Amino acid sequence: MPNKEALASKKQMVSEFVELLKGTKTGVLVDYRGLSVEEDTKLRKKLREANVTYSVVKNRLVKFALEDAKLAELESVLHGPTALATSADDVIAPAKVLYDFAKENELLEIKGGFMEGKVVDIATIKQLATLPSKEVLIAKLLGSLQSPMYGLANVLSANISGLARALNAAAQKAS
Repeated sequence: MPNKEALASKKQMVSEFVELLKGTKTGVLVDYRGLSVEEDTKLRKKLREANVTYSVVKNRLVKFALEDAKLAELESVLHGPTALATSADDVIAPAKVLYDFAKENELLEIKGGFMEGKVVDIATIKQLATLPSKEVLIAKLLGSLQSPMYGLANVLSANISGLARALNAAAQKAS
């Protein structure tokens, strides 16, 4: 049986994990086994650039945290080395960075994840990862909103130009 200090330390770690899980919009669990130090450093840099928190976690402690955070369904993926990538701001960022990295490095295995307090499967993570960025989606929306206005402006412009030509022709005949 662990001593009281070790037990208190582990309980503190579990409560920190619970707060992390409850305070984030999305999280992805991965198996990083086999990645070289260089590859792991590259992955961590990409995650930092996307404002994603990444940490290696102890499966036993995360199991308790998942139960407290009502994400117990993820316990089935807690085998082998596990790392957790979370984001409090962007729902798509962890999935996108890890999915793109996994395409380049077959050793990184996505195990599962959660979004907005609900467990999601690997297929959902893949769908999130393949969504266009927020900026691209906004640009597409604005473009689709603007195109009818451009069409209307062109029609009105053509009608005004045609009317002006007709008036000029009528004025020249009258003179």
